[in-house]
Amino acid sequence: MAVTAAEVAVLDATETPASNKRRLRFLRGRKTVVGLAILAFFVVLAVAGPWLAPYDPDTMSNAILQPPSGDHWFGTTQTGQDVLSQILVGTRGVLIVGFVAGVFATVFSVLIGVSSGFLGGVADELLSALSNVFLVIPGLPLIIIIASFVSDAGDLLIAGVIALTSWAWGARVLRAQTLSLRRRDYVEAARATGESTWRIILFEILPNLTAVIASGFVGTVIFAILSEITLAFIGVADISNWNWGTVLFWAQSSQALAQGAWWWFVPAGLCIALLGMSLALINFGIDEFVNPRLRTGTGATKDVRMRVGFTPVVRATRSGPSPDGPEPGPGPSHDGPEPGPDPVESAAGATHDKEPSS
Repeated sequence: MAVTAAEVAVLDATETPASNKRRLRFLRGRKTVVGLAILAFFVVLAVAGPWLAPYDPDTMSNAILQPPSGDHWFGTTQTGQDVLSQILVGTRGVLIVGFVAGVFATVFSVLIGVSSGFLGGVADELLSALSNVFLVIPGLPLIIIIASFVSDAGDLLIAGVIALTSWAWGARVLRAQTLSLRRRDYVEAARATGESTWRIILFEILPNLTAVIASGFVGTVIFAILSEITLAFIGVADISNWNWGTVLFWAQSSQALAQGAWWWFVPAGLCIALLGMSLALINFGIDEFVNPRLRTGTGATKDVRMRVGFTPVVRATRSGPSPDGPEPGPGPSHDGPEPGPDPVESAAGATHDKEPSS
């Protein structure tokens, strides 16, 4: 039976409030709220860090290797530099590399993966071969080689190399999801109405891949941040640009652990752990939003039937007895033979029959 445009409009109007409620449910999740709050804190530090820093991170002083105090909240280094100022100034470089690499890698993975899965044929084979080639290219060794030839390997260059070597995995995931969506009824209906290929991809395929794309973006940001910090820690990146890895590099080079200067490396390590935890919590929130079976809660047990996209069908079933009492069972059937006598009574009767007469 054909579906008219008026019926489609009515269906869209009825589904809009449900989608809004689902988005609000995602933002109300505890893991998501905590992750977004911590991430927002670091974003504020990245934007205002250079102005909030009490000292120039490169300025040396006579307060050599001092523990935290009122003048230096995070203590000082072996050359008298303020550790708090280095942490605040270095936050911007970490987030720039992470989010720039995440954005570009996500764009590449969406373009290659969705196009490969939806177009099929020769285009699918060529794009899949391209993804397989980039899938085996190691990111960190390539950055080390580039940094050895480029004297000033800045944050944007490192972010570009990380994005170039980390999009292939996301493209493979999106291709698999697109292959499962391309034969759905609403996609076939859009084809039957004469919609163009790219319009179908933009308005029918991509909305159902939003959660997968967001999860891949968060994962790429985590990988890029850890890669940037690792490169700075081993001395491959430009150590004149402050980030948390640079702080750890100088602490390790000056044997801060052997000297007991815990305030030199602990703040940077805590910042790395907190930022990674915030992104991981956001990723967990996305997973719980897409798959309600992962949600932890009390009350009714939820029986969930999932569909690809943002429209899970939930049927709540009570774990206890029904308030109306148990449902009456089926009555005895009168179609078959009548039930026989009780075996115990039959045995007792047989015993009395066999007793001898006195």
